[in-house]
Amino acid sequence: MSLILASLLTSGVVYAADAQVDLAKEIEALKAELNELKATVKNSNFDGMQRELSAIKKATYGDNLKFSADYRYTIDSIEYKHISGKKSKNDDFMSNRLILGMKYAPTDDLSFIGELSYNKAFGDTDNHAQSNTQPGYANFDWVTNENATDNTVKVKQAYFLYKNDNDTIPYTASVGRRPSVNGYPLNLRENDQAASPNSHLINVEFDGASFKFDLDKITDISGMYFKICLGRGLTNAKQRFSMDGTDYAQNNREDSKHVDMYGFVFVPYDDGQYHVLTNFAWAKDMIGYDQAGMNAYQGAYMAWMMAPTSSNYYDMIYKTPQFKSVGDWNGGAITLGADGIGEDWGDFMDETKAFVSWAFTKTKPQNGYTMLGSTESQTGHSWYAGIQVPALVTEKGRIGVEWNKGSKYWRPVTYGEDTVIGSKLAARGTAWEVYYIQPLIGKDTLTMDLRFTQIKYDYTGSNAFFGYEGMPLSIDEAKAAYAAGMGSDVVEKASDIRVAFRYRY
Repeated sequence: MSLILASLLTSGVVYAADAQVDLAKEIEALKAELNELKATVKNSNFDGMQRELSAIKKATYGDNLKFSADYRYTIDSIEYKHISGKKSKNDDFMSNRLILGMKYAPTDDLSFIGELSYNKAFGDTDNHAQSNTQPGYANFDWVTNENATDNTVKVKQAYFLYKNDNDTIPYTASVGRRPSVNGYPLNLRENDQAASPNSHLINVEFDGASFKFDLDKITDISGMYFKICLGRGLTNAKQRFSMDGTDYAQNNREDSKHVDMYGFVFVPYDDGQYHVLTNFAWAKDMIGYDQAGMNAYQGAYMAWMMAPTSSNYYDMIYKTPQFKSVGDWNGGAITLGADGIGEDWGDFMDETKAFVSWAFTKTKPQNGYTMLGSTESQTGHSWYAGIQVPALVTEKGRIGVEWNKGSKYWRPVTYGEDTVIGSKLAARGTAWEVYYIQPLIGKDTLTMDLRFTQIKYDYTGSNAFFGYEGMPLSIDEAKAAYAAGMGSDVVEKASDIRVAFRYRY
């Protein structure tokens, strides 16, 4: 028995030793294969492979426009309170907005970006009013994609962007119909990427050019850049097939000129958390109405309101005032912003966004016309502040509060603001807003927005152009003029409750 046990033990030891030898050989073989693989990876030309793959992609299916979709359904409950005490309302103003985006980069340093837009109220509208057959400027080029008009698809953006990152000062150059709506900080409530101008001062569509220079590379100041902006807001040119054969020539009227704007955006500091945004702009030959034209139109309008006959209607249309080049305008804004407050103060403060902004505007009347009802230069100013925080009651929701106040002669170029009761940032008075943004599917694929906006005017003319029609009367002066039968029943307070569902892909 002992002999058998000894034999078994000897066999087991020999087997175990053989097994260890085999395992060691396998490990050595694996090490050799691993070293060979490392050498192969080290010697591989991945940059060349990437270029080859990019070339194949462009030669086959990848060399085309990339499209995106941004659809929004909105229902607004609108109320205006007039100085007479009367109220004008629309409890369920529903609209569809669709933006089709397109991008293409034929090279690493050149891109094309475009957007087509459709923005319309549900169904047709009363007397086709939103097609602008009634007096109004809903389809004016500065705001043509921001208002609910008809069912046409219009160009919202179309421009090329050239980038040069190789020079000592990297720069970009762009020409076309540029992105200039919903700049910082108004973009926070819209849940959009910020466009170029400071939205406290400028928020309209425009055709022009921009040249941006990244200065942080030579100054070592985080995020510093300087951007030059040029635009044309109105072209003085005759129509095609003019009766005198001078197609597209200027009409040589002293009271109708090109409207050109020049300006710059300067960011002295932006570290990704704290940032400073400044903007200055100067516009030449801004448009407005003269006093004679406004008086004639207001008389015809009052006659039509009191007796809405066809003859009074056509008389009102006939007396619609014509734009005049009333003078120059300039303005500036400075905004301090924070994307997260403090350092390691907790998730709530890390996800809090806040800003405060101050802006001014100044007029310079010319050619004997008035600007904002005055023959003298007038200066206005505005404060704007807001905060956006995590909703806490939901996982990804956000709640925001904004406030702004404008002075008597405050006159920004913010007609393109997406507020159906008129630009809140143009208010010569005080505006409050509370909003809630809740992602429903994905981060931003499908979102729900709830918003309440209220504007209380201290002066009239907040959303007018730059001529006599923009004259600021205090609300008490407007009430006295209305009581004497010499003024209109202007709006004293406006409010809007909005619910929107937005899909982006």
